[in-house]
Amino acid sequence: MHILLIEDDLDLGAALQAALRLEGHSSVWLRRAADAPLKLEAAEHDAVLLDLGLPDGSGMELLRRWRSQGQVLPVVVMTARSALDDKLASFDDGADDYVVKPFEIPELLARLRAVLRRAAQQAGDRWHFGALMLEPRRHRAWLDGGELALSPREYQLLFELARERGGVVAKPLLAQRLAPLGEALDFSALEVHLSNLRRKIGAQRIGTQRGVGYWLESL
Repeated sequence: MHILLIEDDLDLGAALQAALRLEGHSSVWLRRAADAPLKLEAAEHDAVLLDLGLPDGSGMELLRRWRSQGQVLPVVVMTARSALDDKLASFDDGADDYVVKPFEIPELLARLRAVLRRAAQQAGDRWHFGALMLEPRRHRAWLDGGELALSPREYQLLFELARERGGVVAKPLLAQRLAPLGEALDFSALEVHLSNLRRKIGAQRIGTQRGVGYWLESL
């Protein structure tokens, strides 16, 4: 997954990026409110770690703006404000979770996994889709109880389809999610990975809406 990190503290920002890499996440780190995107695009980010006390503005204003635009990406707030009123205001303004500084990074990562899991409508760390099961944290997948030998690209593709719970994922969005830090994956390369994945999990498990995109069947 690709995480947008907005945090002005140099030591904490660097530590969080390193921890996210160990979890298998890519990330972009910004230190000012002025550098934050005006809109949160689903093709560019999967979740946000947001510091409220930025040097040039309020993280809460960013959150309010995004939510007023209908943006629904998960946002975990990080702040030194521990008062109940601050927590309630953050949740009312659209935060998915609230972590008080100083915090332990493993706790923050666990909270991030929880909000991502809720966004995908999954109850636990293992995601179930009929006979298919995914374990996102370990990048592993099983079919009928047997572990699948998937390449990193094939697993990433399966994961991106699984996140949408049977909803159609547009081809351009899927291509961008597979390469969050660079140019979107070429459509011909995407088709090759899809073909290989279909061969391993069964062609019937990946539906195609011609000219639009793909979805994962729960069989």
